[in-house]
Amino acid sequence: MAIYEVEAIATVVGGHTRVQDDYQGGVESVIRLSEAYPLETLQGLHEFSHLTVTWRFHLAQPEDVQLHARHPRGNPQWPTTGTFAHRNHRRPAQLATSYPRLLDLAGRDLLVTDLDAVDGTPVVDLAPYFQEMGPRGVVRQPAWPSEMLADYWRNAGERSVP
Repeated sequence: MAIYEVEAIATVVGGHTRVQDDYQGGVESVIRLSEAYPLETLQGLHEFSHLTVTWRFHLAQPEDVQLHARHPRGNPQWPTTGTFAHRNHRRPAQLATSYPRLLDLAGRDLLVTDLDAVDGTPVVDLAPYFQEMGPRGVVRQPAWPSEMLADYWRNAGERSVP
């Protein structure tokens, strides 16, 4: 198995201050490009509404990886699913991909909203979101992700009452 070393190209500044499973919506943060990259690498990015951001679960530990089937969020009402049927820090690479909205671009700072990473998160890749590169055809998934993520993009002030 090959091992790859990937350096961060940017860092998340501000926004979420703690890891949480829900209420990710409406929070603004900055993706600050490293000084190692010239400003011209961001040229033209302001014309896009959304980004594709790949980031590292930097608060996770290698021992968090779980290579077995389990219930999502430990909920026995949802089916037991394998490691690669989850989108969390328990996968081997401990990487995530998000699609935040780009609000503004000022120098090395990309102001975004709806980025589900916390302050200090290393960003390992950044690209504009192209509709043509999104899923083709009908997207199919079981019911449990929609149930599990019903509050994911809510604002913290919109918490649902049981």
